[in-house]
Amino acid sequence: MLVGVPFGFWFCQVRETLKVAKNKKKVKKENAVVRYFRDTWLELRRVRWPTLEDAWRLTKIVLVVTVVMALMLGVLDFLFSRQFAGIISGNVIAIGILIVAFVVTVVVGVILSRQTTRLA
Repeated sequence: MLVGVPFGFWFCQVRETLKVAKNKKKVKKENAVVRYFRDTWLELRRVRWPTLEDAWRLTKIVLVVTVVMALMLGVLDFLFSRQFAGIISGNVIAIGILIVAFVVTVVVGVILSRQTTRLA
């Protein structure tokens, strides 16, 4: 009798578990690709899209900044190429400008590093 009580208790638990398992509907696992596109679509619906005027204004800003940076880089490229051509040819003025630029760079680096350590 004592042996049958634990077995009966265990059997009732197993039977209840099987009943619950039968009653539960199988949850179909969603395809990862479908979930990705659904979540992407929902996220795009939450985005605050710019108005037409904002889009044109921002486009003009990007174009102006692009042109200005292209001009600056072109001028710097021209100046550096002239400087290095002068250094290679042994031009004293070009070598002097290089030395001055190097010294200024070192001084600015030291000043900025001291300011950074004071702030910390």
